[in-house]
Amino acid sequence: MDFRKNISMRYFSVVAIMVVVALSIIVKAAFLMFARRDYWEEVAARFVKVDIVKKPNRGNILSADGQLMASSLPEYKIFMDFMTAESKKNPEKREKDQYRRDTLLQNNIDSICRGLHRIFPEKSVAEFKAHLLKGRKKKSRNWPIYPKRISYIQYKEVKKLPVFRMNQYRGGFIGLPFSRRKKPFGSLAMRTLGDTFIGYPDSAKNGLELAYDSILKGENGLIHRQKVKNTYLDIVDKAPVDGADIVTTIDVNMQDIAEKALVDKLVELKASMGVALLMEVKTGEVKAIVNMTRAADGKYYEMQNHAVSALMEPGSTFKTASMMVALEDGVIDTSTVVDTGCGIYNMHGSKMKDHNWYRGGYQQLTATEVMMVSSNIGVSRLIDDYYYKQPEKFVDGLYRIGMAADLELPFAGSATPRIKRPSSPYWSKTALAWMSIGYETQIPPINTLAFYNAIANGGVMVKPKFVKSVVRGGEVVEEIPTEVLIPAICSETTLKKVQYMLEMVVSKGLGKKAGSKQFAVAGKTGTAQVSQGAAGYKSGPMQYLVSFCGYFPADQPKYSLLVAICKPGYPASGGGMAGPVFSRIAERVMAGSLKRSLAEAADSGAVRVPDVKPGELGDARYLLDELDIESEWDGYYQKAGVYGKADIVGEEVLLTQMEVVDGRVPDVRGMGAKDAVYLMERSGLRVMVNGVGKVSSQSIAAGSRVVKGHTVVLKMK
Repeated sequence: MDFRKNISMRYFSVVAIMVVVALSIIVKAAFLMFARRDYWEEVAARFVKVDIVKKPNRGNILSADGQLMASSLPEYKIFMDFMTAESKKNPEKREKDQYRRDTLLQNNIDSICRGLHRIFPEKSVAEFKAHLLKGRKKKSRNWPIYPKRISYIQYKEVKKLPVFRMNQYRGGFIGLPFSRRKKPFGSLAMRTLGDTFIGYPDSAKNGLELAYDSILKGENGLIHRQKVKNTYLDIVDKAPVDGADIVTTIDVNMQDIAEKALVDKLVELKASMGVALLMEVKTGEVKAIVNMTRAADGKYYEMQNHAVSALMEPGSTFKTASMMVALEDGVIDTSTVVDTGCGIYNMHGSKMKDHNWYRGGYQQLTATEVMMVSSNIGVSRLIDDYYYKQPEKFVDGLYRIGMAADLELPFAGSATPRIKRPSSPYWSKTALAWMSIGYETQIPPINTLAFYNAIANGGVMVKPKFVKSVVRGGEVVEEIPTEVLIPAICSETTLKKVQYMLEMVVSKGLGKKAGSKQFAVAGKTGTAQVSQGAAGYKSGPMQYLVSFCGYFPADQPKYSLLVAICKPGYPASGGGMAGPVFSRIAERVMAGSLKRSLAEAADSGAVRVPDVKPGELGDARYLLDELDIESEWDGYYQKAGVYGKADIVGEEVLLTQMEVVDGRVPDVRGMGAKDAVYLMERSGLRVMVNGVGKVSSQSIAAGSRVVKGHTVVLKMK
């Protein structure tokens, strides 16, 4: 019995202890939840974690020679929060903080407004003051200090002003960062480079920006903002990976040559649209791509990428393909004779005319002469006579030689050729004849050029290439190889005959104006009336597509080139209008190539010291080291942002620092666009760049007093 009583006592003792402990826990929890609630909430607030996505820097787009063609630059919108208070829990402290901030702003508002006027001179001190006081009166939480986005340099100046230099919770100043995609060369190849959406530079819209978006945009990082003793610390969980750069095939100088030559002719002809495409024969690298459209103001802008997206009836440039098919099939030869009559021929009930029909036509012509004078009747009769009963064979030939090839270009919206087959419900008894001279087909300009490039390239059709490599941190991480689409578009015998015909077109035919006295050119003229859609060719004002496509030098082809212009009404001549543009571009491109070749050949056995442009000395030093060229160098140059000039002394380069005086306009003559624009903007000036190359003159003399916000014009040559 005593044993049982002992066990019961122990049991009740344990239970009692547990009850006491439980009650103690409950009491303690209640005390913490209610009596000490404010204290522990304040402690918890110190350790709040907020996950934030950290955006990477978007990669740059570079030209073939490394010049910057598209880059992301920081911009800011600046606001004022007039109701920021450091303590939101304690009303008494919040009221004191607000009073302190109001007093601080009132005491410094004149200095602030004078500083804002100095940075943004278009608004007066009085205007800034009235504007800020209006926001203060409204107790706005996000009052815009300045209506537009400002540059990083301007933002740094604003942050130096009283009150604004404080953190957001003490002074109320807010700088909202943005990143804007800029193109230093303006409209040059703008449609090909592409755009990002306004306000969202990491969201690609079109062009190479969209095609290579996954490479350019990089990878997002992740940070969390942790509050420790009323201070937020940014702790990196995953660092963002900046986008890689892409090196395009575009040559800035060739692009500039092509654009100027084309625009001059467009203005002369009052044309609605024009395209110029320059390609390197062996590699397929597109060195220049110009797409110009006439706007409502009468000026020409890059508005659409016609070169890759426009489906056009190519006209007489297509005759080369027709003749190649017939030659390859062995149904004609270069000496085959065809009777073109008086220049008008009844083709299955429809009249076909040659351009000289009113002068009595060409009568009898050989196949080569047909190409030289671009006889519609000659080509259509040759094709119709041999393929009328088997049109599928002719169309198969067009597909075989690559006229319908899908080039698989990287651009969204790029078009593919439309060459209909006899099985099409729209095939008619005249379809074959008109197709043979470039009608009833729709070919993007770049496909036409790819075909002519294959003729120049020994019959090998290569894919047009717009990007050479992918670069990260100055190192090439991926080389984009040349891709062969068709190893041989025809036999070597046929190719030689076609090449001969194209040379005769320029040397003795209608393409003389596309030629050059310095080197041989081969190619074909093209003139086609533009269809008005469902209304056909006879409704509305007539539009003509005049073009010339070929390659140069004809004996050792280096470049292929297409020029196409859409113009209103007569006269319309591919050789007479597009030909001179072709010639002008070809001669200037070859002149540049010859100059480079001579420079490389001169003193080939000696050490050649390159011309070093004035600019950032750290960059110059790095390149000279890579080239194993001696240079005099002082340690202070190794700091970033030191600018100066380089003088060649024998086989050495002497680097001399340039004195940049605050408040004075720097001397940027001889510099490239990147360095010149940076220095001018750092001085507080706005910059307008005209031309390409190096700065030849600046509209505001070096050493002049800087007037913030004024625009300096830099002329490049």
